[in-house]
Amino acid sequence: MSSLPLPAAESGAATGAGASPPAPAFSPLYQQIKGLILNSLQHGEWKPGEAIPSEMELAARFRVSQGTVRKAIDELAADNLLLRRQGKGTFVATHAERQVQYRFLKLQPDSGDARGEAPAQRTILECRRLRASADVARALALRSGDAVIQVRRVLSFSGVPTILEDIWLPGHAFKGLTAEQMASYPGPTYAMFELEFGVRMVRAEERLRAVLPDEQQAHWLAISSATPVLSVERLSHTYNDVPMELRRGLYRTDTHHYRNELN
Repeated sequence: MSSLPLPAAESGAATGAGASPPAPAFSPLYQQIKGLILNSLQHGEWKPGEAIPSEMELAARFRVSQGTVRKAIDELAADNLLLRRQGKGTFVATHAERQVQYRFLKLQPDSGDARGEAPAQRTILECRRLRASADVARALALRSGDAVIQVRRVLSFSGVPTILEDIWLPGHAFKGLTAEQMASYPGPTYAMFELEFGVRMVRAEERLRAVLPDEQQAHWLAISSATPVLSVERLSHTYNDVPMELRRGLYRTDTHHYRNELN
């Protein structure tokens, strides 16, 4: 395993005798350690679902105190990037974990909770490789014309088409993605992205507005084109804020509602 660059040392631990003093640090030491752990996650040193080294091992690796490592891990756990398990250690969070997989699912049935609802039935309308339009390229930090995978699908609950989605993914990261994979994977789509492509979505931002569907969209959702739907545009990022998915969905809200918790 290649060694990582060391952060500014605590009490001079990483500075040899007679060495030039380190450049001033502009972020707390635990934030530097957090950044180093994030880099290891981004480069796949520890896969989703795997245990990371203990706090003591990481402290020795980075030449800092165990308390500094603990503070960095606390923040990563609060960000849902790591998951602590009592008596077992700290693990890379995965969308296959029940407490994590619903983090991006905001559409709730009017009666009950999404966790008790049967999984959505997926109908893939289209899955193709094409050149990115200017707006898609801009959102995904690509060049206009770079390859992307576009997926169009309908998600149905209890046989009722409820969500129509267009998804764009960078072609270089999702090479070989097929409609069959998208339709047949038994778990959450984001868990499939982790398992099959090594891409974990860790953060997303959304924009919402009410719109009227066009005739084709209304047909796929089995509603009238005069029925308002909720338009949700989501940009999802992997580690270190790298954009990896643009998703535009139309949501029926006659049996479901969009629910968010604000802290």
